[in-house]
Amino acid sequence: MQKRLLEVRRLGRFGYADGLELQKTLETEVIAERKRDYLLLLEHPHVFTIGRRAKENGILASAEILKTIGAEVFEINRGGKVTYHGIGQMVGYPIINLSSYKEDVHLFVRNLEEVLIRTMKDFGIESFRIEGLTGVHTAEGKIAAIGVHLKRWVTTHGFALNVNTDLSYFDWIIACEGEPVTSMEKLLGREVDLAEVEDRIIENFAEVFEFENVELLQMAVSAEI
Repeated sequence: MQKRLLEVRRLGRFGYADGLELQKTLETEVIAERKRDYLLLLEHPHVFTIGRRAKENGILASAEILKTIGAEVFEINRGGKVTYHGIGQMVGYPIINLSSYKEDVHLFVRNLEEVLIRTMKDFGIESFRIEGLTGVHTAEGKIAAIGVHLKRWVTTHGFALNVNTDLSYFDWIIACEGEPVTSMEKLLGREVDLAEVEDRIIENFAEVFEFENVELLQMAVSAEI
């Protein structure tokens, strides 16, 4: 059996619209060729995203407030409700072919949670799942959100881990089930190196999803804004 290949792209700060376009391009490639899978790791400028399960009143900020706080809004096709992405948050987009792994979307989400739980353990943070909810939680609140989309068993969208995130942006949305949020910085009492978090996520992702071949691509030029 041919070994599955994962290409990891560390994109730095990357515009949300550019991220959507790149995911779509890679999704098309993976569906057509099924030769390799991808994991995109990046930071977005401030943005609120509205998933398929969101209600119209999920964003509390007016257009004027959105302009003041420098946040955009996107309606997208992932599962879940409203969430926030921004500076100091590590976003991961796996574009992987579940047909060559396991065709089970619930297992895929549980495995994403496992990647993040292991990563938190690497930093001395105790985290866990809550039955009936999606994402990763701590005693102080939710630290990572997950929302995915599948097309012909190829995944897009993914997870958002609060590392050094400005948590005040969550005050402008009704996030998921309304639970409190926290960050690695808040729990550890110090700023955390995003590159170090990326390193641990890559290793844990490859282990949990059983990738033996991993190629790392550090993007020299990103869609930074």
